[in-house]
Amino acid sequence: MMPYVNIRITREGATAEQKRELIAGVTDLLQRTLGKNPATTVVTIDEVELENWGIGGLPVLDYRAQATGKAKP
Repeated sequence: MMPYVNIRITREGATAEQKRELIAGVTDLLQRTLGKNPATTVVTIDEVELENWGIGGLPVLDYRAQATGKAKP
């Protein structure tokens, strides 16, 4: 069966090179760990706007502010 991996990250400026590295790294991991054929491994990267991402019941920016002890104005 052909592996399909979907990576979701917040849209905060990941470069094309970083995305290439993610795709290559995940493909390599699947080959080494599960013996999957890189030629049939599909990796997609979705970038989500920060206002559309939440953690622990909070928008991500509020969550990060809380985690670092910085209250959001």
